[in-house]
Amino acid sequence: MYPDFQYLFQALFGHEMPEWLSLFKTFGFLVALSFVAAAWATSQELKRKEQQGLLQPEIQTIEEGKPLSKNDLIFSAIVGFILGFKIGGVFGHLHDVSLDPMGYLLSARGNFLVGIVGAVIVAFAKYKEVKKQELPEVRIRKVRVWPHELMTEVVVIAAVGGLLGAKIFNALETWDDFVKDPIHSLTSSTGLTFLGGLIVATIMFYYYTRKHGIPFKHMCDAAAPGIMLAYGTGRLGCQLSGDGDWGIFNTAYVTQPNSSLKAVSPQEGLSALQQYEHMFRLTPQPYTYAAAPSWLPNWLVGMNYPHNVGHEGVVINGCTGDYCSVLPISVFPTPVYEAITCILLFSFLWAVRKRFTRPLQMFGTYLILVGVERFCVELIRVNSTYNWGFIHPTQAEILSVVLVIIGLGLLLFYKDKDKVAIPQNADLT
Repeated sequence: MYPDFQYLFQALFGHEMPEWLSLFKTFGFLVALSFVAAAWATSQELKRKEQQGLLQPEIQTIEEGKPLSKNDLIFSAIVGFILGFKIGGVFGHLHDVSLDPMGYLLSARGNFLVGIVGAVIVAFAKYKEVKKQELPEVRIRKVRVWPHELMTEVVVIAAVGGLLGAKIFNALETWDDFVKDPIHSLTSSTGLTFLGGLIVATIMFYYYTRKHGIPFKHMCDAAAPGIMLAYGTGRLGCQLSGDGDWGIFNTAYVTQPNSSLKAVSPQEGLSALQQYEHMFRLTPQPYTYAAAPSWLPNWLVGMNYPHNVGHEGVVINGCTGDYCSVLPISVFPTPVYEAITCILLFSFLWAVRKRFTRPLQMFGTYLILVGVERFCVELIRVNSTYNWGFIHPTQAEILSVVLVIIGLGLLLFYKDKDKVAIPQNADLT
């Protein structure tokens, strides 16, 4: 696996890379890329709906030539201090920071002197920028702002709401681990529950669209394909970093001393699992035996995630780096399955998006597809379960069923109060 860019570039180019590259995590990079992908797709859909006449611009009042206020200057200085404080703290502690960048960003560690310098530089730059645009008399003008022009704010809301919800729901899903070390659980770059992020981000979107007068139903429809694309892209990050979002054990393959996998018999695989079972969160460990057919690569049904970012498993012989763990028995690479499935589902939604004639048809279809996809993959994923007597669902399975029910409700029973059909002929090319 490639937990950071140092590992990734070393694998690509075959020689040692500078340590500062370890600051950039592959999971974080793919998550950022997923937001960019979602922003692009959503922006394209918003433009199309604007052309159809379904979305109207917001009239905003802008004051030009205002002098710099004291509050703006103080805010700029605070931002500059935080940036300098955190960036300065990296120097001299590069190795420690690279192991847990998120934990460092949310900690009180940093460099106070560099923070002061940063405050002065940013505050002065802000002063010069505003002074250059200052006018003898403030001019007031009104501008039209279309929904697609608000994508920067939308991405910030998606990032904040998505990460917050993902962390909260992950804590609920792994409550015992959260209670043992809540700070690490909340600040770790691993441990994110997508469905939780979707729920919280949707709630925040609702209040944002109300504030700007954007019909929430059309924003949901516009965002649906992009969210599916973002999910698939984000799962690639899970796979590359080995963040623990893998499937149940496949005892058809066990790890050798050189960290490669070896095909074994059902009895040998079960014996190996019993030997290492105490090392993992769930006991007893769910498992199955599924050898890959000759026409399929073994890694599609069994991977052991060497150098995984979560430090799961046993120590790799002779490894001296920061990520020296490998799973002793193979697991199903469910991030691969989800990445492929969700990117294909995005392609489907993108291809049929112009055929929907009523609001929330697209969003309802998205909820059904993502619910079914997640429910199916949960059948071979490792997750804590709830004891409901004769059934033992995971949190994701429960949420998946709820999403499917909501999606079906939107498709079958939702009636638009506006009673205006969506034009099918308006399009952007």
